[in-house]
Amino acid sequence: MPRYVIDEAALVRNLEVLKGVSDRTGVKILLAQKAFSCTAVYPLCAKFLAGTTASSLFEAKHGHDNFGGETHVFAPAFDSGEMDEILSLVDHIVFNSPRQVALYGEMARKRGVSVGLRVNPEVSVATTPAYDPCRPSSRLGTRLADLNASLSTRNFKLSTLNFELSILDGLHFHCLCEQGLDELKKVLAGFEEKFGEFLPQMKWVNFGGGHHITREGYDVEGLVALLNDFRTRHPHLEVYLEPGEAIALNAGTLESRVLEIQPKGADGVSNAILDTSAACHMPDVIEMPYTPPLVGAEKGAGGPYAYRFGGPTCLAGDEIGVYSFKHKLCEGDTVVFGDMAIYTMVKNNTFNGINLPEIVLRHIDGSEELVRRFGYADFAGRI
Repeated sequence: MPRYVIDEAALVRNLEVLKGVSDRTGVKILLAQKAFSCTAVYPLCAKFLAGTTASSLFEAKHGHDNFGGETHVFAPAFDSGEMDEILSLVDHIVFNSPRQVALYGEMARKRGVSVGLRVNPEVSVATTPAYDPCRPSSRLGTRLADLNASLSTRNFKLSTLNFELSILDGLHFHCLCEQGLDELKKVLAGFEEKFGEFLPQMKWVNFGGGHHITREGYDVEGLVALLNDFRTRHPHLEVYLEPGEAIALNAGTLESRVLEIQPKGADGVSNAILDTSAACHMPDVIEMPYTPPLVGAEKGAGGPYAYRFGGPTCLAGDEIGVYSFKHKLCEGDTVVFGDMAIYTMVKNNTFNGINLPEIVLRHIDGSEELVRRFGYADFAGRI
C-alpha cells in the first residue's frame, strides 16, 4: 500500500523560517488549509503560526476546532444557509464583492467578526492561467472600477442593498502562486497604486498566499525589509500573510511500489505500473501539470534505464512522468516521490475504487506514527 510520509523535522524547519519572519516584522502568518490540513501536526504548527485560513464552512470548522488561534475565511460567494455557523467559528470573514458585503457584512459585525473585502489589483504575475487570480476573466476579487461604481451608485441591479466602505475593517489580495519576492513587489505596488486611498480607513491588510518563503533561494531578508517598510508607512495596519505551500514545502514524500514493468514501447521507454495514481493521489500532476521529483532518479529518458510511471486506474492519462535510473527497476521495488505533503492529502480521491495512501508522521527522532489508514468504507461511504 502506498503511504504519505510527513517529515516532522522538515516541517519544523519551514515553521521556524516563517516564525522568524513574523517575529522580525510583527506580521501574522496563517496556515492556508487548502494546501495542507493534516490534523495530526496542527498542535505543532500552532506553536509557530497565528492561526488558519479557510475557503469553506468545513475548512473553517477544521481550523477552529483543531488548530486554534485566529480563524479566517474567504469564499467567492457564501451560502446564506451556512452563514450563521460560519460566523460562529471565524474571527475574520473576507467577502469577494461589495454585494456580498452588503448582504452579510452587518450580520458579521453584530457577531463580532472583522469584515474584509478581497480586491483584484489586476497585476498578473502567475505563469499558469488556471492559477492566475488576476487574469481578465477572473471571478476572484473586486476590481477598483467595480468598487468605485458600488460606492458611487450605492445600489445593485440584483438587490436594493447598499454597500458602505465604513463597514470594512480590511482589504485582502491574493495574486501569487509558488512565487518569490520580485513578484510580491510588483503586486504590492499595484495594490497600493489602486487601493492605497482606502488604507487609512482600514485596520488590516491581508497579502494572501502563494509566497514560497521556505523555498531554497527565497529572499527572506528582502521580504522582511518589504514588510517592515509597509508597516512603517502604514503603522495603524495589522498585516497578514496566509501561505499554504510554504508551511509544508518539501516536508513530505509519497512511497509507492512497482507492480509491473511492461516491455519497451516504440519510444524505447518501459511503462512501470505503480500502486500510486496521479489521478487519485497527486492530482496536481495532471491538473497543473508537472512532473514531481523522485528520489534517486532524474526526470526524462536520458539515463540508461528509463521508465514511464503510470497508475493502476483505467484512465489512459493516469501518468506521473518519465524517469531515468542508473539501475534496473524490478517489480516490488519501492520508489519515493518528493514534495508530496502539499495539495495531495487535501485533493486526493478514490476514483476507480483505488484506495487512499496511509498517512504516516515521521518524528524528529526517526520513529514513525501511523496517523490514518484507509479502506473500503472510505470509498463506499462517499457514494
